[in-house]
Amino acid sequence: MPTEQDIRTALGNVRYPGFSRDILSFGLVKGIQIEGGNVTVEISIATRDPNIPRLIHEQAMDVLKKVPGIGEVKLNFDIKDPPGAGTTASDKLGKSSIPGVKKVIAVASGKGGVGKSTVASNLAVALSQSGLRVGLCDCDLYGPSIAHMFGTDERPYQNDEQQIVPIEKYGLQLMSMGFLLEDASPVIVRGPIATRYTQQFLRQCAWNDLDVLVLDLPPGTGDIQLTIVQTVSLDGAVIVTTPQEVALIDARKAVGMFQKVNVPILGIIENMSYFLCPSDGKVYHIFGKGGGEHEAKRLGVPLLGQIPIEMTVRESGDEGHPIALEDPAKSASSKVFCEIAAKLR
Repeated sequence: MPTEQDIRTALGNVRYPGFSRDILSFGLVKGIQIEGGNVTVEISIATRDPNIPRLIHEQAMDVLKKVPGIGEVKLNFDIKDPPGAGTTASDKLGKSSIPGVKKVIAVASGKGGVGKSTVASNLAVALSQSGLRVGLCDCDLYGPSIAHMFGTDERPYQNDEQQIVPIEKYGLQLMSMGFLLEDASPVIVRGPIATRYTQQFLRQCAWNDLDVLVLDLPPGTGDIQLTIVQTVSLDGAVIVTTPQEVALIDARKAVGMFQKVNVPILGIIENMSYFLCPSDGKVYHIFGKGGGEHEAKRLGVPLLGQIPIEMTVRESGDEGHPIALEDPAKSASSKVFCEIAAKLR
């Protein structure tokens, strides 16, 4: 006769579709009953995609039938709507599950190296300069960069309610693993601990009356991303890409992840769109041309902006002074970020 541990061991091989973690680590298995050799498993999922429970059912049945001594297998699914499903964007405004925050926007990419953190930082600054109260949470635990890009090594502290008080800089409220580490200290944690840190940053920070919280997600579609979409009712996601096809391929994966969990795609930002040569005024499309625009049309979402390659963007990030703080009349990139912020307000 199989034991409950035998069943859990088998279910540990069932991956949530599109992600690396198994359904046990996400807490989807709510109960296991064993009578004789017959087994009943209770599984709870928050999704409106019928393919998710179907794929989990197929995987679970496949692994459970291989358990020695097992008889009849029954899987009971409790399928619920995800947070915010079935509502319009205006209905969801003010219904964030994060205390002190009205609206939550994720900035994501399918791959690294497309300038996502630069975009997230400057977008948060531009939204703040438009008159909103804005926070920025660096959800990339393994490669945090927000502390450096805002030029501060200040350490956060806990208030009387045992909440982490975000760092304030340039009128924004900031939280990042970079504030908790020495410069050369790596973060070496596995999935469950990364999940715990992420949830703590979102739910146990003393965010103070924010109109918008911008989440700078790590690249890819892994554990941290799924933790966020299951923890927070996102009002939308912004996808960052470069014009080249290799970046667009991974951007589509990020879009697909958010679509599976019913998070609206607010639009695409094409970073490193072109290089305007300061010596001759010519435009050079170093990474290709029109990729972001074509992808936005294919998905039926806005192309929010095309950010040029400018040395000042890199310099301002290294100096801890985001380019969006500059006068839009003097910086093409600052102007684009202001335009994107206006479209997202």
